[in-house]
Amino acid sequence: MKTIMLLTASLGLAASAAFAQSETPSTSQTTPAVNTEQNPAAPVAGKNSFTKDQAKSRIEKAGYTDVGGLKLNDQGVWRATASKDGKPAIVSLDFQGNVTLAK
Repeated sequence: MKTIMLLTASLGLAASAAFAQSETPSTSQTTPAVNTEQNPAAPVAGKNSFTKDQAKSRIEKAGYTDVGGLKLNDQGVWRATASKDGKPAIVSLDFQGNVTLAK
């Protein structure tokens, strides 16, 4: 009987500790895989999962035309030549989906 009571009390304490941890707000920041907003630090280096066709489509959705010369660099950033408003540009697409003028 004492063993059962001790086991029940231990489980109760463990459950309450787990619950308390789940309510603690996180102070660490995480970087999402694909941003819904432009990251001001873009282009962000990281493992890029966009295919070449997806990268081209993403750049075109950002308003660029004549996208060509797409290459994935060693930092995981797609680079391409393109045009916007009739002006030539070199653009970048990072793993988060940020499309920026190349730096």
